[in-house]
Amino acid sequence: MISDFGNFDYIIVGAGSAGCVLANRLSKDNKVNVLLLEAGGNDWNPWIHIPAGYFRTLHNPATDWCYKTTPEPALNGRSIEWPRGKVLGGSSSINGLLYIRGQDSDYNYWRQLGNKGWSASDVLPYFKRAECHSLGSSKFHGEGGPLSVELARNERKISDALISGAEELGIPKNKDFNGENQEGAGYFQTTTKNGRRCSAAVAYLNPAKKRPNLTIVTHAHAEKLIYSADDNANVSGVSFFVKKQAARATLRAGGEVVISAGAIGSPQLLQLSGIGPVSLLKDLGIPVRRNLSGVGCNLQDHLQIRLVFEVNVPTLNDDINNLFRRSLIGLEYIFFRTGPMAMGASHVCIFTKTNKDLETPDIQFHYQPLSANKPGLKMHNFSGITLSVCQLRPESRGKVMISSTDPLVHPEIHPNYLSTKLDQETVVAGIKIARKLADSPSFSPYIVKEKIPGPSFTENNELLMEARNIGQTIYHPTGTCKMGSESDSVVNDRLLVHGFKNLRVVDASIMPSITSGNTNAPTIMIGEKASDMILEDRIL
Repeated sequence: MISDFGNFDYIIVGAGSAGCVLANRLSKDNKVNVLLLEAGGNDWNPWIHIPAGYFRTLHNPATDWCYKTTPEPALNGRSIEWPRGKVLGGSSSINGLLYIRGQDSDYNYWRQLGNKGWSASDVLPYFKRAECHSLGSSKFHGEGGPLSVELARNERKISDALISGAEELGIPKNKDFNGENQEGAGYFQTTTKNGRRCSAAVAYLNPAKKRPNLTIVTHAHAEKLIYSADDNANVSGVSFFVKKQAARATLRAGGEVVISAGAIGSPQLLQLSGIGPVSLLKDLGIPVRRNLSGVGCNLQDHLQIRLVFEVNVPTLNDDINNLFRRSLIGLEYIFFRTGPMAMGASHVCIFTKTNKDLETPDIQFHYQPLSANKPGLKMHNFSGITLSVCQLRPESRGKVMISSTDPLVHPEIHPNYLSTKLDQETVVAGIKIARKLADSPSFSPYIVKEKIPGPSFTENNELLMEARNIGQTIYHPTGTCKMGSESDSVVNDRLLVHGFKNLRVVDASIMPSITSGNTNAPTIMIGEKASDMILEDRIL
């Protein structure tokens, strides 16, 4: 028995960062009916809304897809965890809350590739439209949007010392990485409001939930697209499961299906629906609807190398590992919405260059006044800090490919990290700069010793080997449904899947190249811009 959910003008698959934006913007027109499908549940878990709660939601199957990569040759055969949000708000409900737009050159490059309307000047209005920024309205920021963005609510002497140490190395202070210039050192901006997480669900979905023309279905796992019998360039709906019950929803004339399932889920759904590399589809016995070789390819991510230092002042390790101090932290948050529980995943951000001849920064540092082997695990039993480095624009490209026709089976994820000489050299250079920061006059008085990877590793080949041993995702998968007109692209610059009239992909998977920094803000921008495109293209 198949449950029929009815006819809709728009069916959105995925209530993540972009999907929530679309649900809000499209349902503002009370003449259209919008269906939003989310494989996860409601965002009722209280840890979602506490900024530091990501320690409880990452690697939690109730809120996280709990993906894992295939064993990576370049990471010495390790399979690493790839968290992705499986809940209303998607990854914006479990991420580190760090708000970074990227560099103008990122978007100008997209435009240079032939993607009309995606230059830095084209996308800036959408960043501003999304924002309610604590800095107020300016050339670079908006103050009337749904997404609350705040400056850091907590500063520490040791964090100030790191910023001063960066300045001593010639890296300027920067109070706004999303302003005129990205380069520099300073505190992160976060997607928070009065000390609480402002996810895409909070910002966009909550204000729209009561609209009679918006239907939200949780625990709805998309199976495949439904096609029109009389027009192979049209889709007619989506089949899905709701708590194991088969269901379907169909489109009204002129309607659209929008896939916003993320860099893993979106190519998976396309491939399951017969859109992708023909050899893959035939091997799995999936009828080929469109041979698009790029579906699932062009995968990019920021690989982070986490350096851990023991320091001579108390850090959050000491606070969290002590019951009394941990209780005080909880009370501070309950009564004032301040303190460590109001912090994002990282405290200080540094954008800099490994080569002074570069026009823009090519590496980013995330500093945390704590250390653990990974989020969700017990803090180290010493006063520790973490200084992680990632290459902003890696050359390495991976892929996401299904291995089964069962939509509940996770696709294979092949990141292909560190597969080029430039990526390898940049990672090594980044580790060396991290050590220079630790040795700077302002910061070095706090440093007791380097714990990970350890001071014994000094040669380039040794540092590269350690990067392979300890490298982890920084949770920024992109690019698997590439925007463009090249043979390996999946969507055009209107985000329509090549060969289809009413099928779009709207999420981080459409990025031709990864943005220089954390990817949540750009994904929300993509949702904002796509909503205008969809409304402009509406033929009803």
